[in-house]
Amino acid sequence: MDGKKVAILLEDFVEDVEFVYPFYRFKEEGYIVDVLAPKVGEFKGKKGLTFHSTHRVDPENADRYIAVFIPGGYAPDRFRRDKETIEFIRQMYLKNKIVAAICHGPWALISAGIIKGKRVTGFFSIKDDIQNAGGIYTGKPVEVDGNIITATDPKAMPEMMKILTSILREKA
Repeated sequence: MDGKKVAILLEDFVEDVEFVYPFYRFKEEGYIVDVLAPKVGEFKGKKGLTFHSTHRVDPENADRYIAVFIPGGYAPDRFRRDKETIEFIRQMYLKNKIVAAICHGPWALISAGIIKGKRVTGFFSIKDDIQNAGGIYTGKPVEVDGNIITATDPKAMPEMMKILTSILREKA
């Protein structure tokens, strides 16, 4: 069953739609979705929705998942502050699992040290951060480079999720 398990990261001030949309798309595709955070508990979205984590993020558990989804909002700034979350992302990348990030989510990829030389997109305001970390900012709505999939903002989510779920089906 682990071959059908994906992780979505959660922290306070997550962009609500960037959490909810992939959560239900993964479920529609038949995946088990674990919501990982630095603690098991309740978190508030940027627009006021309440979300709950199901598991504490643990880098030792990277083998349990085929993908990790990193939503945006202000949550990525909080992800960056948690060494376990950053190491989990790094381990997912190193194990050739899918690492997907949207909007400000690539901030976490920068902190994990995994974007140097990679084509990456994200919200336009983090272009300099991506470039300063050695990434190649494309500005495309969705970008795929190896096992990293990034997108700019909520408007890019339908295309991103179509590509992401297609890649996951191919890997299955």
